[in-house]
Amino acid sequence: MVGRRAIVFHGTGGNPDVCWYPWLAGRLAARGYAVEVPHHPGINVEPIATFLPKVLNGHTFDKDTVLVGHSGGAALLLALLEHVDVTVAQAILVAGYCTRPNSEEEPVLQQSYDWAAIRSHVRDIYFINSRKDPYGCDDRQGRAMFERLGGTQIVRDDGHFGDYNQPYEQFELLDRLIP
Repeated sequence: MVGRRAIVFHGTGGNPDVCWYPWLAGRLAARGYAVEVPHHPGINVEPIATFLPKVLNGHTFDKDTVLVGHSGGAALLLALLEHVDVTVAQAILVAGYCTRPNSEEEPVLQQSYDWAAIRSHVRDIYFINSRKDPYGCDDRQGRAMFERLGGTQIVRDDGHFGDYNQPYEQFELLDRLIP
């Protein structure tokens, strides 16, 4: 048995060494998780139709997998959960979105989603958004996903939860949400 696995997906233009990703990886590893924080520079750059198969083939997903995505990585989780062939334990979408949050192109978004398929592929889902997100990945985006998928919506006033101009080295809430 492999045991518990966690995969943390960075946001658009990000990498595994920024924000709270290394901190969370260390916290989860100390609790026995096999943790991956992959570098996917194609997140929100390459169209989801060609990018998603690479992600699905590049990782192993099972009933004990916890998925965490930030910003573009959270938007990626929607497509991933729709198309994965198992039901994962938990997904946490931080500053996530399901429609264009601003005027920028969003290649990570699908034209539409099979919300029932997404819901059937995750046992426990959280949406963490801020009321004032500088990119529009705000509480309204979280509410739109929550209304379609259920789960738990958490609204904070923490900007984008980490960005080039917003140091966010630790994220205690995530550590508490992941069993």
